[in-house]
Amino acid sequence: MTAMVERLDGYGRGGWIAAMVLGFVLFWPVGLAILFYMIWSGRMGCNYNSTWGGNSEARWQRKMDKMQMKMERWNEMRHSLWGGNGGGQSFAPTGNRAFDEYRTETIRRLEDEAREFKDFLERLRLAKDKAEFDQFMADRRNAPPERTEEDRSPKQG
Repeated sequence: MTAMVERLDGYGRGGWIAAMVLGFVLFWPVGLAILFYMIWSGRMGCNYNSTWGGNSEARWQRKMDKMQMKMERWNEMRHSLWGGNGGGQSFAPTGNRAFDEYRTETIRRLEDEAREFKDFLERLRLAKDKAEFDQFMADRRNAPPERTEEDRSPKQG
């Protein structure tokens, strides 16, 4: 049962709704049971998103990756529409030189901040991984040595 719930969680809310509809089509009490389970577990509410599909850190990372992909697609579209030159001003000029310079500088600054934030997140992940590994090694060093079969058997002398 747990494996099925985890699998449906992987498909998100759409997977749960599809299972519920299928349950109603095949045998209405099954669909009703799935609907009650979705309401009881919070999968139908908006607040369930804080734990949807695992821990909130993994969810945050998925959202950041999704946003990064959208930004990359937007940049590709922007460069293809306005003939971006790979750096500097890539929007069509407005005719107001002061605004164009301000826009170029603001975009460059935001791109720099995004790059710095991405680097910060990477350093944060690395530090967390290192701390977890160090904790594992410390626990392993401090654990009592495992006894072998020879140690467990009484010595006959």
